[in-house]
Amino acid sequence: MLDIRRLRETPETVKTLLAFRGPGYEAMVDEVLAVDSQRRANETRWQHLQSERKRLSKDIGALRAKKEDSSALEDESKKLGAEMEAIQAASAEAEARQRDLLLSIPNTPHDEVPQGSDASANPVLRTWGEAPKIDNPQDHVEIGTRLGLFDPERAAKISGSGFVCYTGQGARLERALISFLLDLHTRDHGYTEMSPPFLVNRPTMTGTGQLPKFEDDLFGVTESDLFLIPTAEVPVTNFHRDEILSADQLPLKYAAYTPCFRREAGSTGRDTRGLIRMHQFDKVELVKITTPEKSAAELESLTADAERVLQLLGLPYRVIELCGGDIGFGACRTYDIEVWAPGHGGWLEVSSCSNFGDYQARRMALRYKGADGKNHLCHTLNGSGTALARLYVALLENGQQPDGSVHLPEILHPYFGAAKLTAS
Repeated sequence: MLDIRRLRETPETVKTLLAFRGPGYEAMVDEVLAVDSQRRANETRWQHLQSERKRLSKDIGALRAKKEDSSALEDESKKLGAEMEAIQAASAEAEARQRDLLLSIPNTPHDEVPQGSDASANPVLRTWGEAPKIDNPQDHVEIGTRLGLFDPERAAKISGSGFVCYTGQGARLERALISFLLDLHTRDHGYTEMSPPFLVNRPTMTGTGQLPKFEDDLFGVTESDLFLIPTAEVPVTNFHRDEILSADQLPLKYAAYTPCFRREAGSTGRDTRGLIRMHQFDKVELVKITTPEKSAAELESLTADAERVLQLLGLPYRVIELCGGDIGFGACRTYDIEVWAPGHGGWLEVSSCSNFGDYQARRMALRYKGADGKNHLCHTLNGSGTALARLYVALLENGQQPDGSVHLPEILHPYFGAAKLTAS
């Protein structure tokens, strides 16, 4: 969340930055500052009353020592005590309201983030590779059905729409991709592998920004107040919550495979067809925890690590930067990596690499001890390395051959055990 001191000192600057995200946030800043002003006034009043009560206590003691009547001062002291209790209750309520408001205000975009209200303002930074020339390309649903790679109809029978069952060589390909991605990021890119829980508690979801704003998009287990994770970012980033790290530990780099669960599976349309947008999908996530001085460079290297996946697989892609109106709730800067899918006839996001600055760290009380001996908030970053379902789509659609088979990139051959997918 944002630093309340920043809102006090530069409210108009914060409002201007938040205006890129859409209407309404300026009013929330004003409300936060009004609540904060009242809370601080309450604290000042309480401290004054406490001082008065201490003075009265001394005067009462002096009167009692002299065997004189102290009842009037005692009555006054009781009135002060009652007012102090009321102020304390009001202060607690104001503090809770202030925190709720701060948790509901998004991060401010970095100064270099492009201006714009939606995805149409996102500039393309670079492209890589060439799209294959395929006559009448099939989409991944046609390919997968023909080759028996997955079965959404039977998955719907089991769980409802928005789910899929991978079968046979289709399941083996999913497993091969997971192993390839984890090996690449741990062996070549220096990340530490982690296998976190898939269910997390409310403070964990709050720490990375999913709560309170996005609770309706989550799958919750009401009886235990736990949530199925929407991404491995949530448990992995919270791994060091409420800790003070040493500067020489940073940057920390973690890679984790998990399934991801999201209630919102997209509006009706082409993006809901097949594997492109589902309630459950697999992903290998990359998380970094670093210092403020290094976070900008770490975002570039994080993005390069995700791009390397597509380069090794020979898949054409582009990198775009999200404008202020399209950037995620907690991020201050984001690069999206989109892969070309000829059967789909468009670009599919397979990775979103974001720098959150100290926004998540403040929510999680995640700090490090600097060379000055003081505790400072860490900066957190994460990115998909990559999302498996859409990577799967791109592999099928780019690798389709005239004979109906699907050519697999050479780097996957040892993991999959064959050079192509064929009809069984």
